[in-house]
Amino acid sequence: MSYRRSLPLSSLLLGLALPAQVTFHAPAGRELVAPDARIEQLGDGMKFVEGPVWLADQQALVFSDIPRSVLMRWTAAAGCVEWRRSESSNGNTLDLQGRLLSAQHGARNIVRWQPDGRATVLADACDGAAFHSPNDLAVRNDGTIWFTDPTYGLGKRERQAAGNFVYRLDPEAGAVTVVSRRFAMPNGICFAPDHQRVYIADSGSKQRVGAFPIRPDGSLGKPQFWLRGGADGMRCDERGNLYTTARDGVRIYSPDGVRLVTIGLPQQPSNCAFGGAEFRQLFVTARTGLYRVELSVRGAPVPPRRQ
Repeated sequence: MSYRRSLPLSSLLLGLALPAQVTFHAPAGRELVAPDARIEQLGDGMKFVEGPVWLADQQALVFSDIPRSVLMRWTAAAGCVEWRRSESSNGNTLDLQGRLLSAQHGARNIVRWQPDGRATVLADACDGAAFHSPNDLAVRNDGTIWFTDPTYGLGKRERQAAGNFVYRLDPEAGAVTVVSRRFAMPNGICFAPDHQRVYIADSGSKQRVGAFPIRPDGSLGKPQFWLRGGADGMRCDERGNLYTTARDGVRIYSPDGVRLVTIGLPQQPSNCAFGGAEFRQLFVTARTGLYRVELSVRGAPVPPRRQ
C-alpha cells in the first residue's frame, strides 16, 4: 500500500543553489553544462540513496533509500517524502508502458509496481538459482529488462548463482538468460540512445566501464572501449554522451569514450537521472542527499521508444 510521510531534513543548505565544481576536459563539454552551473540540494538526512527515475506524468522523481527499505518521492511542491515500502530496492527504471520497475536487494528480485503500491515479481532466479542481490536495471527498446547482480546486498544469505552475472529478462515470456559472465562486480547499466550499445560498470578490482555492441541475437560483442575508474549508476543524454557517477563526481564521456566534463558534488554520487519539464535537469543521488544540476542537453528518453 502506498503511504507518504515527510522526511526531516537536517542540512542548512537545503534548497540553496551552490556553485558547481565544473571541470572541462574537452571543448565539447561546454555544450553540455554551463561553466557557472549551480547545484541545488533537494533533500538530505537519508541513509543511502540510489536509483533515481523521473515520472513525467507526475512531474516527480522516485528513488531508493536502500537501508531503510523505502522508495522516496520528490516533487517541487512537497520536497522529499517517503512514498512506498520496498524490500531494499536499489535501481529503478520504467518499462515501455511507463510502469515503475525496481531491483530489490532484500527480496533478491526484479519487480513491477502497480498503481496501488503492490509489487509483481517478474523474476527472482535463473535456471533454478536465486539471484544474489539485483543492483541496477535498464530497459531496452525491445521491452527486455537487463540487470546486474553483484553480491553487495547478499549479506550472509546463501549464494546460489555460480557467479556475478548480467541478465536479460523477457517480461512477456518470463524468460531469464545470462548476458555476460565477464564481470567481477557488475553494477550500473545503461543503453545508448539507439539501443545498439550497452554500457556496464564493473566495480570489482579493475574499476572500469565497458561499452559493448549488442548483436542481433541479444548477445554482447567485443568491448569497443573501457573507461577507467569505474562507476556506480549511469545515464545517457540524447546525443549519446554517457554520465557516470564516480568517486570524484559525475563524469561525462563522449560516445567514443573521451572524457568531457566532471561535475563535483558535496557528497560522492551513487546514481543519476534526467528529469524536469524539459528533461534537461540532472538529478543525482549522493549518499544521504539528493541534488539537481541544470544542463544544456536533454536526456535520452526513459522509457525508451519501442523499436
